[in-house]
Amino acid sequence: MKLLLKYLKPFTLTILICIAFLFVQAISELQLPNFMSDMVNNGIQTGGIEEGAPDAISEEGMNLIQLLMDKDSQSIINDSYTLIEAGSSKADQYKSDYPAVKDKNIYVLTETDQDKLAQTDKAYTQATYALTLSLEDMAGEINAAQGNTNSNKNANLSDVDTSKIYEMLPYLTQLQQAGKLDKYISLAAEDDSMAAGQVSTTFTRIFYKELGVNLEQIQNHYIIIKGLQMLGLALLSVVASIVVGWFATKVATTASKNLRKDVFKKVMSFSNAEYDKFSQASLITRSTNDIQQIQVLILMGIRMICYAPIIGIGGIVMALRTTVSISWTIAVAVAALLILMIAILSIAMPKFKMLQTLIDKVNLVSRENLAGMMVIRTFGNEQFEEKRFEKANDHLRKTNRFIQRTMSFLMPAMMLIMNLVSLLIVWVGGKAIADSTLEIGDMMAFIQYAMQIIIAFLMISVIFILVPRALVSAKRVQEVLDTELIVTDSDEVQHLSNPKGKIEFDHVSFRYPDAEESILVNISFVAKPGETTAFIGSTGSGKSTLINLIPRFYDVTEGRITFDGIDIRNLPQKELRDHIGYVPQKGFLFSGDIASNIQYGNSEATEQEIWKAIEVAQGKDFVEEFEEGIHTAISQGGTNVSGGQRQRLSIARALIKKPPVYIFDDSFSALDLKTDAALRKALDQYTHDSTVLIVAQRVSTIKNADQIIVLDKGKIVGKGTHKELLESCEEYREIAESQLSREELA
Repeated sequence: MKLLLKYLKPFTLTILICIAFLFVQAISELQLPNFMSDMVNNGIQTGGIEEGAPDAISEEGMNLIQLLMDKDSQSIINDSYTLIEAGSSKADQYKSDYPAVKDKNIYVLTETDQDKLAQTDKAYTQATYALTLSLEDMAGEINAAQGNTNSNKNANLSDVDTSKIYEMLPYLTQLQQAGKLDKYISLAAEDDSMAAGQVSTTFTRIFYKELGVNLEQIQNHYIIIKGLQMLGLALLSVVASIVVGWFATKVATTASKNLRKDVFKKVMSFSNAEYDKFSQASLITRSTNDIQQIQVLILMGIRMICYAPIIGIGGIVMALRTTVSISWTIAVAVAALLILMIAILSIAMPKFKMLQTLIDKVNLVSRENLAGMMVIRTFGNEQFEEKRFEKANDHLRKTNRFIQRTMSFLMPAMMLIMNLVSLLIVWVGGKAIADSTLEIGDMMAFIQYAMQIIIAFLMISVIFILVPRALVSAKRVQEVLDTELIVTDSDEVQHLSNPKGKIEFDHVSFRYPDAEESILVNISFVAKPGETTAFIGSTGSGKSTLINLIPRFYDVTEGRITFDGIDIRNLPQKELRDHIGYVPQKGFLFSGDIASNIQYGNSEATEQEIWKAIEVAQGKDFVEEFEEGIHTAISQGGTNVSGGQRQRLSIARALIKKPPVYIFDDSFSALDLKTDAALRKALDQYTHDSTVLIVAQRVSTIKNADQIIVLDKGKIVGKGTHKELLESCEEYREIAESQLSREELA
């Protein structure tokens, strides 16, 4: 986690911007069900007329509703409305909206204070509800008073002829004066059900129709406005999502690029000791697949880790605001989801942690097979290697299959929960609608919020899938970055002002990390400029190890190595290696062409200098045979040229550098004796001022060296010229006699 925080720190502002836009996206999406609810409840069911007092009402209508108000409500209504007399100059201002104003006195709502408007709406709603209760309860009495013999005790508002409502005014006035309407006023004040709001909108439609208002136009206008608002919210959500996606992609890709760069830089600074801790396959996996997992986590994390809680918590809050009566269904859904996620993730989590290690194993086997293809074919072990690869591959397959099968159960299970919750909400909500405690639009909105909550949990489950694997990957990458370098530049840096190339080993001993015994013991010698120092000995005597100490691929355990009298540990590594031309045991070429491979030693080398280096390295003949000469393409690793050709091109690459020190680590082993002799002769002329160190297995390669050092079990057992060692060193004499004839020895 610290690794992620470190690489995300430079993007703090960008991530905060993403979170801000995520809030915008979430709020937009959370508001859409509310607008849909309004569209259904008000736009469709009530014809675009919202609850509350109407904008205008006839004088008769005002008198009617005031009969069902207490004195305080009457006062509020009187303060909020202004009388407009028919035919007056003011009436002309309203005739387009309320055509009946030319014949009727009307009251127009003029109050603008929000608190007072809320009181007006409440007074109007209670009055219309009280009127409805009275009409339903006393339908028979009202009909008898009007001379209507067809009485119905169970009649409701719809049974009353609305064209004759005003004819009831005298009778209702008598009832009011007798105090018989007070109980209905009290009942309406105490009843907080949705029925009151539905009744108020019904009366508003009646009053508007009386004034000649175009009800269809009101409905269409309401639906269009709400539709445009919903469209605006949807577009805002889309824009926010695009912005978040753009920034999240930028953060994820840039952070992973920086991480890859740092890992590569760290690996490039490794000495051989650090390389020994990690396999090549593992380092490649950590630099590619592991960082890819981290990138996916950052990308999805910014988009989901922040978004899922917002939409989940917001969905719960909005659902509770919509209706509390069926909110327990959300609790049931959340509990079911939690149980499902915990069960599935507890099964799959251990397998997630194994994946990267298994990918490492497959990469390792693949690289070994590709690199050792010729050896495998030579020994006829194709079937064995196929089985070995199949074992690693099958283990990875089974683990992946187990995870995918386990996680594949998550989606249908969540869909099942989602559908069951929808069914439960419809069942419970249907009863609430029948009891007038819930509106259809509110139930639809509640279903939408339930879906949003479930989707939020689905996102969280995806995050739980990504996080364990990414954290394992982050840990593996952190191991590389936290690896303590054994070979580092000294705090007391010294520099070579005019390098000559004198190399001196002063009682040097070396032991590999974690090894019990030293591989080199008390090595002392001096390699001078203009001279060739050669090393020979049996296999495992420490020749290559000794040579690798000079460019600081390893650091000495005891003693010191000096370059022109300066301890090489006090020289910057780059400066030290800039003054060394190194040819490894195994010639390695990079993809490109011959020229680019040789210029790897000196990027500013001219074509003439390239040909000169090739000529000295005895490669001119075969390079000239290629149609494109030095521009001939070289495949990765130089697999399209022979071993001897690779070795000579590697030598040319070191020669073009023209350093004061040359190191040839058994670099002539792939050359025939004739080419070997020609190369050594050309080297004598080309490197006459430089210090040359040669590791060889063939005595013929080094017998003309100015100094030959014989190693045996990590110790110097002989030092001198070829002639001197034949007389003084038994180990050298045995090697020479096994390779040279008596005439050659003489």
